[in-house]
Amino acid sequence: MLKVTLVKSTIGAIPKHKKTVAALGLKKMHKTVTLPDNDAVRGMIKQVQHLVKVEEA
Repeated sequence: MLKVTLVKSTIGAIPKHKKTVAALGLKKMHKTVTLPDNDAVRGMIKQVQHLVKVEEA
């Protein structure tokens, strides 16, 4: 499992990155979600790695 936290705002981000952050389940700054550690989630995190912080859960 991975703990993903939104640490930077999506206001200036491109629309594709905004949708990716929303698909990860992140709505507000400094909120954390726990997601399964699989290839799909890893790919989404890699796309928006400049906006999120990832930890092992």
